[in-house]
Amino acid sequence: MTEQGIKLRNVGIFAHVDAGKTTTTEQILFRSGRIRTLGSVDDGTAQTDWLEVERTRGISVRSAVTRFQWKDVQVNLVDTPGHVDFLSEVERSLRVMDGAVLIVSAVEGVQAQTEVIWQALRDLGIPTLIYINKMDRIGAEPDRVLGEIHRLLSSGAVPIQAYDGLEGGFSGSVELLTVEEPDKVALSPSTVRTVEGRGSLIEKIAETDDALLERYFEQGELSDAELLPVFRESIREAKLFPVLYGASNRGIGVEQLMDAVIDLLPSPEGDESAPLSGVVFKLDKDPVMGRLAYVRLYGGALRNRDTVRNHALDIEEKVTQIRKMEGQRSEDIGILKAGDIAVVCGWSRVRIGDVIGDQEGVPGERRIAEPLLTVQAHWRNDAEYPAVVAAFQELADEDPHLDVQWLQEDRELHVRVMGPIQVEVLGHMLMSRYGLDVTFGAPSVIYKETPVRKAEGFVAYTMPKPCWAILRFVIEPDVRGSGLTYRSNVRTENLLERYQNEVARRVPEALEQGLRGWPVTDLKVTLVEGEHHVWHTHPLNFVVATPMGIMDGLVNTETRLLEPMLRFRLSTPEEYGGKIMSELVVMRGEFDTPKVRQGRMEIEGRLPVATSLEFPARLGSMTKGRGTLTTFFDGYQDCPPDVNAERTRRGVNPLDTSKYILATRNALT
Repeated sequence: MTEQGIKLRNVGIFAHVDAGKTTTTEQILFRSGRIRTLGSVDDGTAQTDWLEVERTRGISVRSAVTRFQWKDVQVNLVDTPGHVDFLSEVERSLRVMDGAVLIVSAVEGVQAQTEVIWQALRDLGIPTLIYINKMDRIGAEPDRVLGEIHRLLSSGAVPIQAYDGLEGGFSGSVELLTVEEPDKVALSPSTVRTVEGRGSLIEKIAETDDALLERYFEQGELSDAELLPVFRESIREAKLFPVLYGASNRGIGVEQLMDAVIDLLPSPEGDESAPLSGVVFKLDKDPVMGRLAYVRLYGGALRNRDTVRNHALDIEEKVTQIRKMEGQRSEDIGILKAGDIAVVCGWSRVRIGDVIGDQEGVPGERRIAEPLLTVQAHWRNDAEYPAVVAAFQELADEDPHLDVQWLQEDRELHVRVMGPIQVEVLGHMLMSRYGLDVTFGAPSVIYKETPVRKAEGFVAYTMPKPCWAILRFVIEPDVRGSGLTYRSNVRTENLLERYQNEVARRVPEALEQGLRGWPVTDLKVTLVEGEHHVWHTHPLNFVVATPMGIMDGLVNTETRLLEPMLRFRLSTPEEYGGKIMSELVVMRGEFDTPKVRQGRMEIEGRLPVATSLEFPARLGSMTKGRGTLTTFFDGYQDCPPDVNAERTRRGVNPLDTSKYILATRNALT
């Protein structure tokens, strides 16, 4: 196999927790010569797990960006967390990858997080290699796991290796695209797999190209030279997904995986002469350099001392240094070119997701992380309160999903979280990084609101002068999962474009808290009337007026509560099936007719998050540890009428117009 195009790859490593992701990354860095000794996840010495909490717990909680060279190709490698509680880190890394390695355990097979990540990879069209790890473990069943991959992920997953041995006898794999005259080799079990595997691989590749398929029917065989160009194109178009085998803890199969990364995954596209275009996908803090912004550049070039426009913040900031990161080490490289990833120093106000330069060249993002729980923070004494607020605000810059809710009047802090492990890690980080002993209350579910009927919202903000902003909105319900759709029907002669842009910016903010204090979703908002005054109107008038108009509309539409739902797959010994189904009914679960296979009952369905917070622990005790549960977020649906959850509002309610205007205008002066 020969390397194609630009000698650079941007690759993310993804997996369910404990599939061997960080161990694989460690082996790659060692075998490429990037590190001299192998670290261990269990011993807390892994290169990419450098936070104290990662070393003590043995899990990755932040994505780590590192770089290695293999066969004259530079690879930016991002090791992402595998635990569902840190899915937001995975989400941000997905946006800037040109290729991916998805690791699946040969023992546990396809798990909940594997499916979530796979769907996101497919939505974004990212070419993906699948690496079946832990082939040396007792209980490894690669054929069963390959069947799960075909059933749950894609029928386009095709092995490019034949494995030799299993469990303690696993000794590696034979490459299927480099086998010469396999029919003349003595037919050992691994050779039989090689012959069958190569035939299956050729058929899969040929099926993606009509001319190649015709040639295959005529000749009965195809050469590697004929197969590889079509295979690479099928991988690039995400039609086929190469499958490899290995045992990373023993280093078996890792170098073949590295070969496949540089040979089969595409190089980044990017024109150095195009307008500057990039996105910030990760933030860190350095005691000397200050805020570190990890940037993927799609167009142009960025140099030390350049001044760059940040569209999201509408500001310009100067680059002091551009550095390449190697775990905790870094070096000043002075320039970042299109297609590459580096750390930019000097941007003190930048946030995750901010677009740098031209917005056109930056791809969209795919939301896969949806925090479903909120917890309240508690600190030791009043003297620590300002430090706790500052620490949380800094952490929220690094993970916007935390959505810190600061109730200044009540001196309360609430944060959104994915689950209990994230809460534990937050407490650990606050202590190790800031010296703050913060505890958290019991988690409560994050509900949402949606309009009940179509109605209008109106505001005439003309007092106290000088001000003039008149707005009329039509608010109507939309289908579940649609989020917010906003448009304006107002002519620019009635309301200038810059004022309309201000309204468009403020509508999503106004919908962050509805009548019950929860985010409002699944609605259409249309601006049908707008008016400004030649002398008295200022753009900030619409910052004040928009939330008042929106809240007036919500009062008229009324809102209903929505609750988060989980899709679940449950497997249990058959004798416990009746008891578990009764439990599911009590939790308001909906499920299909159970299937019984080899003495085990399998149930699939949906569960409300609110009723199932303690279910995983209960399932363990009900089935004596023999039940397994897989869950992932499955959207919001209407709450039953007897559920009435409210949340304390941040700031002054826009419905209290006098107090709201005074509070907002004071904040704006």
